[in-house]
This record gives sequence, structure tokens and C-alpha cells, in this order.
Amino acid sequence: MLNLWRRHKKGCPHRVRTYKKCGCPIWVQGTLHGRWIKKSLDLRNWEAAQKLVRDWESGDGGSEDISVRTACESFVKDCEARRLSTASLDKYKLLTEDLKGRFGKRAIRSLGLPELRQYRESWSMAPISARKKLERLRTFFRFCMESGWVRENPAKLIKGPQTRPKPTLPFTDSEIEKVLWATEVYPNKGIYKEESGRRVRAFIDLLRYSGLRIRDAATLSRDKIDGNKLLLYTQKTGQPVWLPLPKIVVDELRDMKPDGRYFFWSGNGLAKSTVADWQRSLSRVFKLAGIQGHAHRFRDTFSVSLLQAGVPLETVSVLLGHSSIKVTERHYAPWVKSRQIKLEESIEKAWKL
Repeated sequence: MLNLWRRHKKGCPHRVRTYKKCGCPIWVQGTLHGRWIKKSLDLRNWEAAQKLVRDWESGDGGSEDISVRTACESFVKDCEARRLSTASLDKYKLLTEDLKGRFGKRAIRSLGLPELRQYRESWSMAPISARKKLERLRTFFRFCMESGWVRENPAKLIKGPQTRPKPTLPFTDSEIEKVLWATEVYPNKGIYKEESGRRVRAFIDLLRYSGLRIRDAATLSRDKIDGNKLLLYTQKTGQPVWLPLPKIVVDELRDMKPDGRYFFWSGNGLAKSTVADWQRSLSRVFKLAGIQGHAHRFRDTFSVSLLQAGVPLETVSVLLGHSSIKVTERHYAPWVKSRQIKLEESIEKAWKL
């Protein structure tokens, strides 16, 4: 049988070990599955300590030694063994480092719904980012549950923040003209000097006519271009698709004459560093053009242009590399031309126009 008690600090006025209302560290001692233990729980909440001890006594006697730090390290190793994409792996590493810094040596079984709710309250980020982080937290605890370290997934009971998705806003024709003009007056600075504007123009046209995410465009290698076709192999789905490109885009890429393997990246350093460089370059272009924009709007422009031309939503979903057509439908359903035509025909038939 295990007994809980507080080990009062020197500054605490209480000396009775069974006193529960102070904030001194909680210790446990007694016999667990035939083994004598006496140690600190790294807890100060009495209810959390009681829950942990109950889990120990109902378990197999070995899981009480699994700390949050150990669980996080095991989870990251499992992600690496599954060969997740670099972007996904970085996000999981960021989460586990945050968990280790907040909970440290605490036993993974001691983390319940109250602690995770307090942890969520400490997040200072946009609602959509918080929802994604919560999904990663649920994945982590599902791994812990499958490993036998916790009996249930407490993160599943946490509700995500309300999000109001912004409508998809592609660039208008006039905005595209302003952006292309801005590439002509782009400052000729840096290592590329007079080639700077041409490189930015080629990068923007690639985003506009391929629908690539900025990371995929920034790390595009020369072997992905065959004639006038681009091999799409997006990071999220890994599904290979050949996409015909306009002649102007292919010519711009060939005129750049890259020295290395990649069109827009030297290949040295981290890929996220070159993505950040291109984000700054695009910000300068938008400032010169006098419009509000970001790289993803080129992807939206690509998608909406195809849908308005009558390309099926299923085809656009494949080209965008979405894991499900539901993702595409959520963002682009209002732009599907066939649905709009059907809607107008239904209204005209109802009113006998």
C-alpha cells in the first residue's frame, strides 16, 4: 500500500506531513507490487498525486518510472523511424521540447485533463494554429496509450478553440499585373544582382501556374522538369503527378541556368532558411506592388482559375496534393463552375425565368 505525504520546505509554517493544503512537494512511500519505494512525485497537486498512485496500484508496477521526458524522446524516435516529412518531424519535436520544458521529470501517468487544460491556456497563438497543436498533442498521448504508459488519452477530451476560416481570396487580374510590374523594379541587390528581379519573376510564375506550396517551390530540383511538364511530388501526400506548365514558365526556369541541383536554393543550409528568404522577397514584391498578399494566394489563384475553367474538383484536389477531397471542398467549393451553373439553372427553373 502506498501513502502520500508532503515534505514541507523550511519556509512553510506547517510541519505535519499529512497536511494537504500547502504547496510543498508531495512524496510517496510504501509497497508497490511487492517492492518498497520512497521518492518524490514531482507534484504539488494532491488530486493529481492520488490519481497517479491509483494508476500505479492498478497497473503492472513498471509504468510509474516513465517520465514525460522519456515518453517524448521515445515518441520522436518513433516518428523518425516512420520517416515522416521534415516539416512534420520539426513540429513534433517542437511540441515535445515544449512538454519536456513544462513537465520535465513528471510521470506521464500524472498528466490528466486539468493539467493539459492549463497547458492549453498557456498557448499564445491563432486559433487554427492551436487546433493543429492540439491534434499533435492527441497523437502524442495516443502513442503513450498504445505503449501502455497511460490508460486513456486525456488530450481527446480537450476541445479545440473556435475558428472562423477566412474565405479563399485569389489574386485578381489587376493585382497580378501589379505583382509582375513589381518584379521589374525589384532592387538588384544581393549575390544575384541584376538577376534578382528575373529570379523573383520566375519564382512567382512557378507558384502561380503550378499551385506548389512555397517550400516545394523553393526546393524544386531540375530533375522535376521534363520538357514542359513538372513532376509534382508534394511533401504532404507524396503522390506523383505530371503537370503541364506554360511555355513562359519553362523558359524562365531554363534562362536562370542554376549552377547546382536546385532552381531557387543553393542546397546549402536548411531548407526552411531558403523558404524564409523567399518569404521576405515576396513581402518586398507585395510592398512595391501596393497590395496585401502572401505566397499561399498564388496557390489559391491557381486553384480558382482551374475551377472557373471547368476543371473538376477531384482533379484540382490531386494537383494540390490534398490528402482528401474534403479539404479541397472546404476551401474551394464556392468556386466550382459546374456547381454554380447547376445552382443558377435550379433558380431559373424554380422562378420560370
